[in-house]
Amino acid sequence: MSEKFDELVKIMEILRSEKGCPWDRVQTHDTLKRYLLEEAYELIEAIENKDSKAMKEELGDLLLQIVFHSEIAKQNSNFDINDVIQTIIQKMIRRHPHVFAEADFKTPEEVLAQWDERKKEEGKLHESILDGIPLALPALLRAYKIQSRVSKVGFDWDNAQGVVEKIKEEVKEVEEAIACQEKNRIEEEIGDLLFSIVNLARFLKIDPEAALRKTNRKFEKRFKKLEKIAKQKGKNLKDMTLQEMDSLWNEIKKTT
Repeated sequence: MSEKFDELVKIMEILRSEKGCPWDRVQTHDTLKRYLLEEAYELIEAIENKDSKAMKEELGDLLLQIVFHSEIAKQNSNFDINDVIQTIIQKMIRRHPHVFAEADFKTPEEVLAQWDERKKEEGKLHESILDGIPLALPALLRAYKIQSRVSKVGFDWDNAQGVVEKIKEEVKEVEEAIACQEKNRIEEEIGDLLFSIVNLARFLKIDPEAALRKTNRKFEKRFKKLEKIAKQKGKNLKDMTLQEMDSLWNEIKKTT
């Protein structure tokens, strides 16, 4: 395994060399950000599809991004792939004292509680418990992490019904904002509503990102079937009334 990994690192060194690939040579940490995100999401899709073959490929693509960034850093005299590996080895040992030292944690909750303590020791958490949550995270995931952090100090709902009532309150405020036709206020109230819905998902131990992805896929599947049925009937969706499409949609919902 080490030989294969070393071969991958060597390939990237060649690609970034003067005799290498013109595209690879000009890349920077910034220009590669979009590819890093794309590869991560493609891996998530493969996982959700339970596609082992695709997972293998996407894990490789993601690994390539790590090697790529490490090679750029090496050429900039910052660090190399060995430093990256050594850093994560040290971190994993440090953050698992119940495995590699004498600490005794029996439950996942106990492990997570001490995880934040280790982050404080590492300087990852400073004055606020919200420090260290990346601004670049997708808004849905960042909302989830913010809510999870504050819940650890007791800033949380007593039960799910309380969150449901908050959602109802936010819906009313959205309706009021729409009635006033104030775009900035509408945007703010919709943001509050989304934040509350994420809170309900978190409280019920549902991953809101995963839930929304499932709904997206379900909608896509149903809409493609709607397009197919319309085509079979010799119709174009643009020429159909909303009532006609809605009628077909309700039939499709019964079977998907």
